Amino acid sequence: MRWVLPDHIQDALPAEADKIERLRRRLLDAFRSHGYQLVVPPLLEYLDSLTTGAGQDLKLRTFKLVDQLSGRTMGVRADMTPQVARIDAHLLNRRGVSRLCYCGSVLHTLPSTLTATREPLQLGAELYGHAGLEADIEIIRLLAEVMRLAEVPASRIDLGHVGLFRVLAARAGLVPGREEELFDLLQAKALPDLHELVAGVAEPVRSALLALPGLYGGAEVLDKARVCLPDDAEIRAALDDLSRLAAALGDLPISFDLADLRGYHYHSGVVFAAYGGSSPAALALGGRYDRVGEAFGRGRPATGFSLDLRELAVRLADPGQPGAILAPADGDAGLEAAIAQLRNRGEVVMIELPGHDGSWNEAGCDRQLIRREGRWTVESLQGE
Repeated sequence: MRWVLPDHIQDALPAEADKIERLRRRLLDAFRSHGYQLVVPPLLEYLDSLTTGAGQDLKLRTFKLVDQLSGRTMGVRADMTPQVARIDAHLLNRRGVSRLCYCGSVLHTLPSTLTATREPLQLGAELYGHAGLEADIEIIRLLAEVMRLAEVPASRIDLGHVGLFRVLAARAGLVPGREEELFDLLQAKALPDLHELVAGVAEPVRSALLALPGLYGGAEVLDKARVCLPDDAEIRAALDDLSRLAAALGDLPISFDLADLRGYHYHSGVVFAAYGGSSPAALALGGRYDRVGEAFGRGRPATGFSLDLRELAVRLADPGQPGAILAPADGDAGLEAAIAQLRNRGEVVMIELPGHDGSWNEAGCDRQLIRREGRWTVESLQGE
């Protein structure tokens, strides 16, 4: 059937599309008010540009095709963050801080969950050029503000740090393939398989790796981590960063998950995941990724977050705004002036077309313009 879409690909019908667009405008305006400038990267790029430094996961999620002009392999973007990093490093080339934001469709070869779309509408903000925790604090606060504006306030923001895994994985001495497996098992908190994988790892690293999946919860997690993880300078620095973030963000619902390691090839420091509403999955993901820009000739400190605007929009309450106003097709200058005035006030005015009596309600009209005593007035739509 020609009208059937591929699995996990959906149309956005008028009511949903309207909510998505209203929310997009609201959030991009919020970014702008915080100094984040909008960029619009292309849908297609050469594959090596799209996936450089982003790890195997992004490569597997990227649709690939051959460019008929150059013969090179291209990709349909699966994540806009590497594109924005390219823009900052190679095109803007600013010496100081850059604050950039974006919103556009991305395409995934497979859905991230059983109910997810393969075409998320990715919205995000990135801050380049500042290595201090002040940038991470700003980005996390901006994320919390975005979720508030989307009417899905964050119920929990989990903080982690990929530096913990990097240190432990290096000290475990695993070959790259086994390190990937270790990462997956920690992310899934698959304890029986994890015990088997690290059976030959020397202490205290073995015990530390086994402890990571249980290190989640409130501020007490960091105290526990200082006891059960090796006394290592990098580990202490990572835990100190998390402590300072928690202190600076004390008014937000901050918690910790030290085994939440998504994107460890990509991220370089603090990572976070925000939850809200009834969704069991994170609604927004982010963290620090200082190394990505190196692939474009200019490594810059960077931190940011992104989310699927569709996921937020479906949770947005119906605005309950009035419908459109139906106006006669043939009218005088007074009618044209009345229509212009209504549209300037934000009303939707549709011009009536002949032969469609009785169908204007389904087109969204609930009122009509009628001439009364020489004046055009708005009244309830009759005869529908």
